Amino acid sequence: MGTWKVQRAPHLDPRSPLVLDTHELGRRPGSMRTVQRTVKAPEDLGTVVIGVPPGTDLELDLRLEAVMEGVLVSGSVRGRAIGECIRCLDETVEDLDVTIQELYVYPERAAVAVEDGDDEEDVRKLDGDLVDVEPALRDAVVTALPFQPLCRPDCPGLCSECGAHLADDPDHSHEILDPRWAALGGLQSTYDETKES
Repeated sequence: MGTWKVQRAPHLDPRSPLVLDTHELGRRPGSMRTVQRTVKAPEDLGTVVIGVPPGTDLELDLRLEAVMEGVLVSGSVRGRAIGECIRCLDETVEDLDVTIQELYVYPERAAVAVEDGDDEEDVRKLDGDLVDVEPALRDAVVTALPFQPLCRPDCPGLCSECGAHLADDPDHSHEILDPRWAALGGLQSTYDETKES
């Protein structure tokens, strides 16, 4: 007869810079502490066109506050995102200063929140006394990034014919004959030749 193994969720690593210890707060609503630290940006913190390069500095200035349901984490995250201008493909740099606010509920309160209609995936729980701020940080940073980054607001982009940077040559142009009139252009040159003879 086989034995059943209980599958447990992996515990958080308290040494991770994005895992915060709330033990000092106890479960006393109103108790609070601040956390200020510089951490390395995790992988894939951004979109296809712009993001915070992995390993670059992110400055966290957070407040952890015990409330009835759990621990409220709020504050700001500062960093720098690098991407490509969608018009000219040059590098674009965005300084970020985003607000973060997330409630981490006590495990016994999580069941009540789900019963009250909250989606289980949306309820963030404490793991013992630890909270993982990476998902909340990721949500805040990625939603703050520009959907269509530009190197400058009036970037003219690239020439659709030859790919030249239009910012380098504002008078850049090509004489393009509408293909519907090409046959008439041929007639014009024939007329000019007959007229010269």
